[in-house]
Amino acid sequence: MAEMVGRFEKGKVGKKIKPNLSMAQIINMSMGFLGIQMAFGLQNGNASRILANLGADVHELSWFWLVAPFTGLIVQPIIGHLGDNTWSPLGRRKPYFLIGAVLCAIGLVMLPNAASATQMMAANVLLMAVIFLAMMDASINVAMEPFRALVGDMLPKHQATIGFSVQTILIGIGAVIGSDLPNWLTKMGISNEAPKGFVADNVIYSFYIGAAVLILSILYTIITTKEYSPEEFASFEGGKEIVEEKSRMSDIFRDFANVPSQMKKLGVVQFFSWFALFTMWVFTTSALATHHFGLSPEDTHSAEFNKAGDLTGSLFGSYNFYAIFFAFALTPIAKFIGKKQTHALALASGGFGLISMYFIKDINYLWISMVGLGFAWASILAMPYAMLIDSIPQKKMGVYMGIFNFFIVIPQIINGVFGGPIVSRFFGRMAIDYIVVGGICMVLGAVLTLIFVKSEHDTPKEIEKEIQQVHF
Repeated sequence: MAEMVGRFEKGKVGKKIKPNLSMAQIINMSMGFLGIQMAFGLQNGNASRILANLGADVHELSWFWLVAPFTGLIVQPIIGHLGDNTWSPLGRRKPYFLIGAVLCAIGLVMLPNAASATQMMAANVLLMAVIFLAMMDASINVAMEPFRALVGDMLPKHQATIGFSVQTILIGIGAVIGSDLPNWLTKMGISNEAPKGFVADNVIYSFYIGAAVLILSILYTIITTKEYSPEEFASFEGGKEIVEEKSRMSDIFRDFANVPSQMKKLGVVQFFSWFALFTMWVFTTSALATHHFGLSPEDTHSAEFNKAGDLTGSLFGSYNFYAIFFAFALTPIAKFIGKKQTHALALASGGFGLISMYFIKDINYLWISMVGLGFAWASILAMPYAMLIDSIPQKKMGVYMGIFNFFIVIPQIINGVFGGPIVSRFFGRMAIDYIVVGGICMVLGAVLTLIFVKSEHDTPKEIEKEIQQVHF
């Protein structure tokens, strides 16, 4: 297995600069994100629906969704630390891609079949669903964190924005497929109606397809991408001789205490951004069912409710589709107005997009709301990391990317604890009102970006260099 050692540097032996990677190489090393985000899109668009089909009430949904941020809180820093201190014949990050992909594929197959597994094991159906959801979430985090770190490992810093933008494009493609797949299967004649206590066939088959795509895309990245050796990493850090030192898991706490100032400032923005996203992912199906389809909050099994579930997946696919095009535009936009200004504009667009869902009653025009969310999603997946990467030491890339995930999962945990009761007690179980709250939080994130965040190397000259350095 991998050699678990920490490395520090001693004695100059010559300095190297990371070579620029071609667009094909950047795509190859990020291709696995397509499968990861397809799995994530299937989960985001269907987890609430699956749990409702299995008997969960609307005020309980956010509690079940707590599984995702809790697993991310624990898993990502650990995987980042292990990756920073691992070298194996397969590479530094790739072993974790593979392990995460296999376990997540199993979770994808099992989650929509929780009712059948319950009958075989004489267990509580919602408990089984949560166990499989936890398995999926932990595995997605195992696979996802190393991909963020891989950009920092493989790319020179002036290519960082393009590297994360390519990931955003592949994320968008995967999410579009994952989000819309149940709806596409329904149009092909596969049933979208769920017998009480079970999940509809179109959702089950979608999860099977997602598992297959996840495995294939991860294998593609593993086969086509060669990671740098420890000696090459040392030379990029200043051309120093490598001396081995045993690493300890407790080092994570020391690293957390030394979090760069830029990460803290971006973390404040991330809090409000991801609070809004979690609100959208958890409550959109219920919001559409009650506000747009006129159903009662108690209706979680009818054909109309499942139409709302299909529409949720379609809308989520739409904002991911728009994010693909915005990802291409991020670098040129940042050239003219700066990275942090680009991110602030994107967050404001996403916030107003969420708020507009309350006012757009005709479901045929909800795509307008998704345009703003597409801009926000593209930027959330790229700009914070592009602004962060300059402040992270190369040898700590994995663990700091994992720690940065704290600022993503903590707002989700807080929202998960209080979101359901707020919807139930203050909004009369009408989830659309809480969607508006999410939009306001995202707009606040835009304001805080302009106030708090310092944009490193953000001049038009630097970004122009970034564009010119990418070759095909």
